[in-house]
Amino acid sequence: MNTENPSAPSGAKSRIPGRTHPHVGGLTHDNARHTTRFTVIGNHLAQHAELSLLAIGLGVRIQSLPPGVRVDIRTLTARFPEGSVRIAAALRELEAHGYLRRERTRVPGGRIITRTVSCNQPGHRDRRPASDHAPTGPAAAPQPRDTPTRKPQPRKALPDVPRPAYPAPALLQAATDLLARLRRHDSRLLLSATDVEHLAPGVAAWLERDVSPAAIMRALTADLPPDPLRRPAALLAHRLAAQLPPPPPFRTPPETPPPVRGPLPTCDGCDRPFRSPTPELLCRDCRPDRPEAA
Repeated sequence: MNTENPSAPSGAKSRIPGRTHPHVGGLTHDNARHTTRFTVIGNHLAQHAELSLLAIGLGVRIQSLPPGVRVDIRTLTARFPEGSVRIAAALRELEAHGYLRRERTRVPGGRIITRTVSCNQPGHRDRRPASDHAPTGPAAAPQPRDTPTRKPQPRKALPDVPRPAYPAPALLQAATDLLARLRRHDSRLLLSATDVEHLAPGVAAWLERDVSPAAIMRALTADLPPDPLRRPAALLAHRLAAQLPPPPPFRTPPETPPPVRGPLPTCDGCDRPFRSPTPELLCRDCRPDRPEAA
């Protein structure tokens, strides 16, 4: 900030050679040096040839705000009189030209939030953590720092899933088939063979607890976020563990009394044992009341 306005010409040129006409039309500056509460704005934003005036002003406003301030459409509409439609269009302009960036971040608990990143230089991505960012003001001059080469981070393991008490092959196969059908409900739930192998015991634990496949399908596919899923298997593993229903109540099967059997006497006519609920002396074949005996 050694120069108050480096982009402004030193003075207007005279229209007539040999004579000077100071301040004949056009813009003049009456500048004072800021020592506190100021923001450095690049001329590539302030004099952008394609952005609308509303987008330029909104970009300057956003770059002057401290980290953590909400800059969503609802908050800006409540602050300014332009209305939600015009503010949303201005935000899209800034995003299209690289001055804004929206990132989806998963917070502890599984919820996904949107973070708005303001870029004072389009195309530049600051790789430092948020705690290392310097505050806005005179002390915000860039400091030299080493940029060591970062190694690619290993992919995090999937969350644990519940296990069935009796992992029968037929139960695991039914769980595998259910996971393979998830992509028919939502194409974003296309799982790899490794993900299905990890999630199948969790689905089998639900099936073991008398939960129907249709109910499991609804629990895994309901209320999915509208944005692209970065790791659908991790979301499914979290739901299988967090929403596991309790086991069904144990019910003692009703006791059925044994059938009543009559005595086993011997027929007086043919000397053959027979079963009869009443104390008869003759079997069915020897009774005189039968038509054959008559």
